[in-house]
Amino acid sequence: MYEDFHSTDRWSGESLHCRWKANIVAIATRHADAVDIRFDVSGRPVWIAMPCLAWVEQKKLTGHTITDSLAAQAAGRYLRQAIESGYDNGREMYTMSVEEVLEQVDAVLHEAGHTRNLPALIPLDDAQPQVEQDPSAVHTSADVREAPPPVRPAPRAFAAARSRSRRRSSVAAASGAAITTVSRCRRNPGSPVAARSSPRNG
Repeated sequence: MYEDFHSTDRWSGESLHCRWKANIVAIATRHADAVDIRFDVSGRPVWIAMPCLAWVEQKKLTGHTITDSLAAQAAGRYLRQAIESGYDNGREMYTMSVEEVLEQVDAVLHEAGHTRNLPALIPLDDAQPQVEQDPSAVHTSADVREAPPPVRPAPRAFAAARSRSRRRSSVAAASGAAITTVSRCRRNPGSPVAARSSPRNG
């Protein structure tokens, strides 16, 4: 139907080959409350923006949702009408209103009879438009430096401190003395308790 079709431009008479490429939720790409349907029109990327509110309205009116395939078909039908009516002037993006989306969805459903009769959308690996790269900006393997290995804390220091603490606890337990936080801190020379209780502080 409208996922892959040919249409003749009204003004130039040129035959344009339109192919569906992708459905992309625009919140992720341009922070818009819409679904962008991408078409390739004779090598030129064209986006049809369909407001998300149309999905809500369709559910309220009919009790059914707009599927991905139905959205692509409705956008393709809209694009075909734009080309044949002369509305297509080489723009990269067209924004549909909620009413236009519902009208196109109804027309597609009338033609197909049911969503199960719509052709399956085949995902293509070239959904994103290709950007030409500056040859001088291409890096060779010699330009790319290897990242240094991540710095990890020395496990020996932690293990040694843990062993000292366990040794002190076992010595205190063997002597019958109670093991408290204060008794442990007094053994550590840099601790505040040890500093307060030292002979030089009186």
